[in-house]
Amino acid sequence: MRLVIKNGRVIDPSQSLDEVTNLYITRGRIAGIGSDAPEGFTADQEVDATGKWILPGLVDLQARLGEPGSHYAGSIASETKAAVAGGITSICCPPDTSPVNDSQAVTELLQRRARQAATAFVMPIGALTQGLKGERLSNIHSLKQAGCVAVSQANTPIQNPLTLKNTLAYSSTQDLVVMLRCEDQAIKNGGVAHSGPVSSRLGLPEISASAETVALARDLILVEESGIKAHFSQLSCARSVEMIAEAKKRGLNITCDVAIHQLHLSEMDVLGFNSLFHVSPPLRSMQDKHALLAGVKSGIIDAVVSDHTPLAKDDKLLPFGESMPGISGLETLLPLLLKLVQDNGLDLLTAIRCVTQAPAEILGVQKGTLKPNSSADLSIINPEGVWTLSPETMVSAGQNSPFHGWEFVGQVEQTFFQGRPVFRSAQEAKR
Repeated sequence: MRLVIKNGRVIDPSQSLDEVTNLYITRGRIAGIGSDAPEGFTADQEVDATGKWILPGLVDLQARLGEPGSHYAGSIASETKAAVAGGITSICCPPDTSPVNDSQAVTELLQRRARQAATAFVMPIGALTQGLKGERLSNIHSLKQAGCVAVSQANTPIQNPLTLKNTLAYSSTQDLVVMLRCEDQAIKNGGVAHSGPVSSRLGLPEISASAETVALARDLILVEESGIKAHFSQLSCARSVEMIAEAKKRGLNITCDVAIHQLHLSEMDVLGFNSLFHVSPPLRSMQDKHALLAGVKSGIIDAVVSDHTPLAKDDKLLPFGESMPGISGLETLLPLLLKLVQDNGLDLLTAIRCVTQAPAEILGVQKGTLKPNSSADLSIINPEGVWTLSPETMVSAGQNSPFHGWEFVGQVEQTFFQGRPVFRSAQEAKR
């Protein structure tokens, strides 16, 4: 099918493009962009995008999809539908599944389920160590051959420095991105909330910022020694941003990301003991939140992720410290980013780059772009669409979001994956 999307504002950071023009699609790929159609192109269908934005399909570096057999809610079918409802067409699935994705068989299972769903592109992340136990190294070569785009320990970082050193040394021979989540379990000491006035007032076990920064300092030294390409996941502290900036100045081949909720929420939101605000790493101080946003604006922080963790209702009905950490975030990644553009001075092109071009470049994949001959993964956004998030309207099987009741400006109307329409909003479907 040949499709033309006419008169939309095409915003593509990978081409430094922001202009009102036409987009042409043929056989699931981008045929061209411009006022004139490519030679020999005759449209079978036209979409009028006047007054709308056309964005590349978003790339999310961290989203759990509930399969295979994990304790997270939903399935690849349900969560990829939630993803495209939020304009996300490429998703990295961390290895903390059940069984853990430390083998070629699990990687292939994830990809097969994703192909069956045919809604979004799922990119498995392999486990650095067998069973994520931090002891014996996984067969990283086999994981790469099976289709893993990176390796990580998810939320269970390696604690033994010698094990990590040897792991990084071996990983350097595989030319695969190593994603590192920095957290010293001894300093964390079973904490559940940021070490500050709120945790003291509520009597919650606290997590000092040094649980992250001590581990980050160690990991930066080992990364520099090994020479690998490393990506630091889910920064949460102001000091971590400073350390990453210093390391980049020294020429380390590193990148980093932050979860979108860390740019909107802080420890003050925990005051009501609401378990929906229980996340890992914890919501930190207002100073940390402002420093993280400044890091995104300056480019020190390369990407923004949803850290999507769909949970069953019962997992969040427990007392704060006993509840499972995590937020269902696929459907709010783009709306929360646009809210930062509207309210906090984040540049629009920078915001879109953090969820398209930057994560694709980190992984070395041809996603998050509208360049000719690339996969026609894109969304059409109504920049003036006003809507409110509610459990009833969420597509994800996990409705554990602290953003229920928030009003957003900017709504995904349609999403295309490989040139096929995979999502239409309720308002758009009525037309």
